[in-house]
Amino acid sequence: MPAAVRRLAKAGVVGYDLRKVVRMASLDWSRCPTVESVPGKRSGAWVFRDTRTPVSVVFDNLEAGASIEEIMDWFHLSREQVSSVVEFAARSLDTPAGTVAA
Repeated sequence: MPAAVRRLAKAGVVGYDLRKVVRMASLDWSRCPTVESVPGKRSGAWVFRDTRTPVSVVFDNLEAGASIEEIMDWFHLSREQVSSVVEFAARSLDTPAGTVAA
């Protein structure tokens, strides 16, 4: 289990709560180099760079109980891609309200 997922679990963020925290944190995904938002590509949703795979599939599938390996296999993502967005979300939990995770 990646360290970021362990940190989220340790913080009590599991299941539906994980998705809720990611949404509520209002993450500035533009600061995550693994993702991009391109107008006209998936309606401007945040996707993994150079793909049409929305970032949300990681959190939706973790919520449903999928493993990182399953998500990688199902959506043809690398461990680095998945770990990057999970780490980015986890770092946002460590950031005081009103500031932006780097």
